[in-house]
This record gives sequence, structure tokens and C-alpha cells, in this order.
Amino acid sequence: MPNERVATADSEADSPLAKQAAWLSKYQFGLHLSEQGTVVSLGDGIAWINGLPSARMDEVLQLEDGSRALVFHLAKNRLGTILLRQTKRLTAGTSVFQTGKRLSIGTGNALLGRVIDPLGVALDDAGPLSFSSYRPLDVRSPPIVARDFVAQPMYTGNKIVDTLVPIGKGQRQLIIGDNGCGKSALAIDAVINQRGKNVYCVYVMIGQKRSAVVNTIETLRRMNALAYTVVVVAEATAMPGLKYLAPFAGCTVAEAWMAEGHDTLVVYDDITTHARSYRELSLLLRRPPGREAYPGDIFYLHSRLLERSTRLSAKQGGGSMTALPIIETEQGEIASYIPTNLISITDGQIYLDHQLFARGFLPAIDVTRSVSRIGGKAQHPNIKKEAGRMKLDYLQFLELEVFTRFGSRLEESMEKRIQRGQILREILKQELLSPLNIEFQMAWLVAYNEGYFDNIDLAQVKPQLTLLQEKIAHAHISIEEGRDQWKSIVHNTQ
Repeated sequence: MPNERVATADSEADSPLAKQAAWLSKYQFGLHLSEQGTVVSLGDGIAWINGLPSARMDEVLQLEDGSRALVFHLAKNRLGTILLRQTKRLTAGTSVFQTGKRLSIGTGNALLGRVIDPLGVALDDAGPLSFSSYRPLDVRSPPIVARDFVAQPMYTGNKIVDTLVPIGKGQRQLIIGDNGCGKSALAIDAVINQRGKNVYCVYVMIGQKRSAVVNTIETLRRMNALAYTVVVVAEATAMPGLKYLAPFAGCTVAEAWMAEGHDTLVVYDDITTHARSYRELSLLLRRPPGREAYPGDIFYLHSRLLERSTRLSAKQGGGSMTALPIIETEQGEIASYIPTNLISITDGQIYLDHQLFARGFLPAIDVTRSVSRIGGKAQHPNIKKEAGRMKLDYLQFLELEVFTRFGSRLEESMEKRIQRGQILREILKQELLSPLNIEFQMAWLVAYNEGYFDNIDLAQVKPQLTLLQEKIAHAHISIEEGRDQWKSIVHNTQ
């Protein structure tokens, strides 16, 4: 029974007595000096600590009752810390000890398909996690010499985004809009569309209700997207410190894969809640408030997070991290404090309008307010050429449509333009959880630009698109093919 003897030997080596014996064999007698602090007061997820004069910012502290805290504020005579783990036995007077370590999280492929908290603790029922490597949560972004230009497309499967507001690998594209406009749904579709594209995804949920967390996880599992995705959760009932650390944890997990040369996609849902958590912690720790009671370094907080998303050069492995931060506005006000900060940090924004949502135009993306500053350089030339013609028609239609509200009589050419624009708007509508491949995007662009949809009713647009999609699925045509080849396939569909 050699296998049984090996298993028995391994279990004995992993036993507590064996670990204690190994620790004692390396122990050296001598004088050991250490500092000891004391909890002065605690509440609302923070703790004030006296003592520990040599403690540093972002150092992890171990409390006598088993709790853990992170140094967040250095006052003159005491430390302001945020609690990472709090037991019921934690009270004022509890002893505190230094660890000399920074906060880190386990990384690697063991996280794929798992749901974790910002400290790397498993929240699902798939068993405990074991890691071979750890990375600190808060590090400097890659220097300029380690970066490369954004030159490869990151397809989301959305008609409007992939054609009019394209995203490149390594880009930071903001998703902005009022509550309930479909921001999270757009991000989930982008994650689902990465299936089979060798892109690792990280979905960070900050301050979400447990029902929303469960629905998101079940949606990803049902669409077979959880296998290449990590979900980092700091739900609404979590301590403010965990909500503050959640996006940094998700960024670190993706950054490890980027360093190995992989392409990654990170969704921060949402940054508004993160900013509020940071404001709450700062006010509790008596930091001076600024505009809208946010601390003065709120811009630096988000910039150092999002600047870590980039595309690395070939010497650094050529990996990339694409970021989709989500920000919430109130009554469409994009000029408020946090939205303007994020707009200035990111490489463009996708704006979802509440009025478009109410009129049934889904996804409710306002093309006139959405922009991608660098994604066009990563867009395929064939798609870029066809989308340019389509975008011009759509913008002209939006301007002409305003005049139809007054009931004025238009010329026949203008009426045809408006009819053509209405058909295009119907084409751009897309159902939830139905990302489309780029070959179909090319097909409908060519079909529209060639006028194949001009003489049909609005009710026939959707069946025609379904027929075209089935034709493309069986055609096995590549996006690299010439326009004549695409015209031939589209023509045979009519």
C-alpha cells in the first residue's frame, strides 16, 4: 500500500504538531523587541489606536482579539485605522501589534470562476482558496516606458459601442448615466462577449445589494462566463474599509494576469459608491473635507487606480488591462464633482440617457454625448470605414428629427432621410444578454450603407436582422474580407 503510506506521511507533515515542530527548529533564542499599542475608541468601521510610533501608512495591524486593521491616517499622537476584520470581542483597551506587512491578495488562475471579498477570502461554496503568489493591493502604475499604444480592439458585442464608440485593449472607458439606465447590463454584456477570446475578466461589485450580487453571478454562470471571470464583492452591508479596498483588489487580480502577458477586462460597479465610502472613512478619521465633503485627494485616489489599466510593451509581456468604471449621475448632471473627475481621467465615456431609456431605445446610449478618444485607433479599418458613413447619417437624422416635432412639411428628400434614420435607430436597438460578433456588425453596416433596409417597414427590421445573422453564422467569412465579398453575402440574404 505505498499510496496510503504517502498520503499518511503528507497528512502528518501538514498536522499542527508538525508545523509547530518545524517552527521551533528555526527559532533562535535572543532579545526580541516589539511595540504594543492600545485601541482607544472604535466604531463605524474605524479604530483609533495609541502607541506604535513606528507604524507606517498602509501597514496591516494585528489585534489581540483576532481582528485586523489597516493604517489609514497618521495623527500626532495616535493612529487612525480602518478595520478589515472585526470580532465581537473587540473593545477599547485591546492590544495591537505591528506585522510589518502591507495588504496583499492572492492571484492566479485559482481565482477563475470564484467569488471573493477584497481580502481574497472565498464567498462561494466551492471551498477555500490556495495561492502560489501574492501581490500588494496598492502599487504604482506602470511607467510610460513600459507601456505601448492601444492598437487592438476590445469588442463588447454591442452595436453602438463596437461601431460608434469603439474600445481598445488597455483603454479606460467610462460608463456613465442615471440610476436604472442599464449601465451594469452593458458591462455584463461586455464580459459575456469575451467568451472564447482568451480574455480574463474581473467584475468588482461595490456596495451592491445582495440580491443584485446574486443576480449578476447567476447571469454570468448561466451565460457560461463565470469560467473566465472573478467576481470581487463588497456588498452594501460590508464595512466601509472593504468597499474602499474592493476596486484595488480587483485591479490587482487583473494586473497579475496582465504581467503574465494576458489580456484582461475589469469592471468597477460602481465608482460612485467607492467615492462615498472613501468620503465616509475620511470624515470619520477627521480629515479636512473639500468640495461636497469629499477629501482633497479624491481625484488622486481614482487616478492612481485607473492609471494601472494600460497595454504593456512587448518587452513587458504585451499584456493589457481594459477598465470599464461605472459612474452614476443624478438627473443627467454630468458636470458634478465626481463625474467630471472621472471623465478627465478616462479615455472616453459611454453616456446612457434616461429619456432614451424611457422611450424604449435600448441600450439607451446617447451617441451625441459618448466619445472614445483612443479606441478609433484600435478599430478595424473595414469597420471604421463603414461606421463613419453610418454615424454621419445618424447624426444628421437626429438634427432633422427635431423639426418634425413642429409638424412642418418637409421636402421629399428630407422625408427619405428621416425614414432612413428611423430604420437605423431600429437597427441599433439590442436586447439584453445578446452580444453580437464583429462579423455580424460588419454585415449589417454594409447592408445599411448599401440601402438594403431602405424599402422595408420598421416592423420588418428585426426579422431581417435575424435572417442576416443566421446567414453570417453559416458563411464563415472573416472581417478581413473585402467589401465586395460582404456585399455579395448581404445581397444573397435579401
